[in-house]
Amino acid sequence: MTFRGLVDGREHLALRLGTVQDGVPLVRVHSECLTGDVFGSARCDCGPQLREALRMIDTAGGLLLYLRQEGRGIGLYNKLDAYGLQDRGLDTYEANRALGMGEDERDYGAAAQMLRALGHDEIDLLTNNPVKCEQLRRYGIRVRRTVATGVFVNPHNTGYLTAKVARTSHTIRLEESA
Repeated sequence: MTFRGLVDGREHLALRLGTVQDGVPLVRVHSECLTGDVFGSARCDCGPQLREALRMIDTAGGLLLYLRQEGRGIGLYNKLDAYGLQDRGLDTYEANRALGMGEDERDYGAAAQMLRALGHDEIDLLTNNPVKCEQLRRYGIRVRRTVATGVFVNPHNTGYLTAKVARTSHTIRLEESA
């Protein structure tokens, strides 16, 4: 499903998968990641999270909201520049700041609008990101529970995942994946 007139003016989409059993859909709000989702970059965990989400949602019934918020909302070109800074030792958040951007410029107001348009004001949220949950609640979506995504660590994304835990309290248990 596609949407027009969302608060941020961007083109986002929703995929409905499976059959919701108890009236509350499992929802993954996934920010676009061309490098991870399409090209399989090992620098992040986006591609594996997306594939896992599609399987889980298909089984439980629910929605994938695919938001056009590349690179934590800084855009593809800035994200690629941030990669260069990360290669010089900055973490993903420091790199965004060094480019004059916020650590994370994503906003989930459009996701809340999409959910309401689809008739859902209560969801089970598939995420490790507490900010996503907080924002959706602030926008009037009841998050009945959060469902953690898997931990997709590899030698190329350990620093990235560690920064997500340290800087934004992502609920990723890196010690269990070692």
